[in-house]
Amino acid sequence: MKTFFEKLRVEDWVVVWVSVPLLLLAAFVPGNLPGIPKPDALVGSAAWYDVVYLLAIVAAVLYAGMALLRRPMKGVLPSLVAVFAISLLAQLVAKIGIVSAYGFEPVFFSVIFGLLIRNLWHVPDWMKPAVQGEFFIKIGVVCLGATILFSDVMKSGTVGLVQACLVVAIVWFFAFWYSRRTGVDERTAMILSSGVSICGVSACITAARVAGGDDRKLSYIVSLVLIIVVPMIYLMPWLARMILPLLFDDAQTIQEVAGAWIGGTIDTTSGVAASGKIVTESLIARGYDIAPDMIDANGQAVIIKAAQNVLIGVVAFFIALYLSARSEKGSSQAPSLGIVWEKFPKFILGFVLASLVFSLCSANGLFVPAASGKLAQTGAAKMFSTVFFSLAFVCIGLDTRLKDIVSKENRSLLKAFVVAQSFNILVTLVIACVLFGLLKPLWA
Repeated sequence: MKTFFEKLRVEDWVVVWVSVPLLLLAAFVPGNLPGIPKPDALVGSAAWYDVVYLLAIVAAVLYAGMALLRRPMKGVLPSLVAVFAISLLAQLVAKIGIVSAYGFEPVFFSVIFGLLIRNLWHVPDWMKPAVQGEFFIKIGVVCLGATILFSDVMKSGTVGLVQACLVVAIVWFFAFWYSRRTGVDERTAMILSSGVSICGVSACITAARVAGGDDRKLSYIVSLVLIIVVPMIYLMPWLARMILPLLFDDAQTIQEVAGAWIGGTIDTTSGVAASGKIVTESLIARGYDIAPDMIDANGQAVIIKAAQNVLIGVVAFFIALYLSARSEKGSSQAPSLGIVWEKFPKFILGFVLASLVFSLCSANGLFVPAASGKLAQTGAAKMFSTVFFSLAFVCIGLDTRLKDIVSKENRSLLKAFVVAQSFNILVTLVIACVLFGLLKPLWA
C-alpha cells in the first residue's frame, strides 16, 4: 500500500491532485474568482485585491505541489512573487487593444520578458526556487481540458467534425514527415506538427509535455505560431475574397467555406474571430445579401476552431501510445498495457477527465450560459489555464539563452513550420470547398 501511494506522488499525478481544487473553484464559484486584469484595471484597492487573491491561489497550489513532491520550499515565496509579477505584466501587455487585435497571447510576452531578463542581465539565485516551468505547464494543460466541451463539436455537425479530423490527420502527418526530412528531431517534430494541425499554442504545449520535448524549442515554436498569426489574420480574408467568389455564387456557401478555411488554418481563437469578421464585412461591402439568420464566416470559423480543439486530447493520446511502445534506445516493443500505463503521462488523464466532467455538467444544464452566451465556469477554467501557462513560459524564458534560439536546428524548424503552414492553407481550402461547398448543399 505504501508503494502504491508513493507512485501517486510523482509530478504527473501531483499536478492532477492540485488542479482539482482549481477546477472546483471554476465550477462552483466562477463569478467570485479574479479575472486577468486589463491594462487600465490596476487602479484602486479592488483591482489589487484581485491580483493578491490570484497570487494566493497560485502560491497555495505551488506549495501544496512542492510539499507532495518533497521539494525544498525555502525562498519559494519571494521567487514566486517575482515570476508572478513578470507573468502579470505579460498578461497586461497582451490585453492592450492594439496588441490583442493582432492575436498575441500572454504566453508570447511571458517568454519574451523571461528571455530579456535571462540574456540582458542574469537570474539571481533568490529568484530560482519558483522557476518550475514543467509543473506550471502541466497544471495549465489539466485546466485547459475543462474548456474543451463536447457540445462544441456538435455545433459543427457531421461535416465540421469530418473536416476537423481530415485536416488534423493530413496536416499532422505531412508536417511530421517534412520536419523529420529537414533534420528536426522526432519529439520536436511532434510538437510542431500538433501546433500547425490542431490549434496552435495549446496543442504545442500539450504535445510537448506528452512527447517530452525541449522547452527551448517549444518556446521557439510557440513564438512562431503567434508571430505568423498576425499576417494570416489579414491574408486569409484577402485570399477568400479573391478565390471563393470564382468558385461559388451563393453568399451562404462562400461564408461557410471561408469560415471553415479560416477556422482550420489560423492558430489562435482571437485571430480566427477577427479574420472571420473581416470576411463577413467585406462581403457586405461588395453587395452580397447576408441574411440575419445566415451562418456567417465569423461564426463558422469559431465553430470549426472549437471542433479542432477537441482533438488535442486524441492526438496527445496517440503520441503517448506511440512513445510508450518504444524502448529507451528507440527500438519498438510490444505495447502491453503495463508498458503503456507505466510510460503514459498521467496528467493527460486529468485533461481528459476535466473535459468529460465539464462537458457532462454543461450538457445536463448544471452550467447555464450568461447573457453573453458563454459559460462562466469554462471561462474561469480558461483563466486558470492562461495564468499557469504564462507562469510556465516566464520560467522557460528565464532558463533559455538566445544563442540556443538562433541555432542551426531552429532555422530548420522555421523552414519546416512555414512549409507545413502553407500546406495547411492549401489542403484546408480543398477540404472546405468539397465538404461545405459541394457536399453540404447536396445534403441540405
